[in-house]
Amino acid sequence: MGYIHKTQKATAKDGDEEVLPNVHRIASLLKRWLPGTHQSYVNKNKLGYYLDEYVFRYNRRTSTSRGLLFLRLIQQAVKTPPVSYKEIIKQNHGS
Repeated sequence: MGYIHKTQKATAKDGDEEVLPNVHRIASLLKRWLPGTHQSYVNKNKLGYYLDEYVFRYNRRTSTSRGLLFLRLIQQAVKTPPVSYKEIIKQNHGS
């Protein structure tokens, strides 16, 4: 039909430096990960927690020492003193 397909790289540049490289790829992966992981139940109030989890997983996707994560968690749990519910509530409400 005579259509010409022209590809165009959509990146923002600041001088010679590319601004936010791979942001489209990360956004695409996030959109695919969120409904798959949370089975299409997403609470808008917890979006920050979902993003924290995604960043955690994304940053460790090529880690060669994943088994150490659990070890570090246990070490920190044993080392950290317990916190009462009242202390947690006091910290969150600033009282």
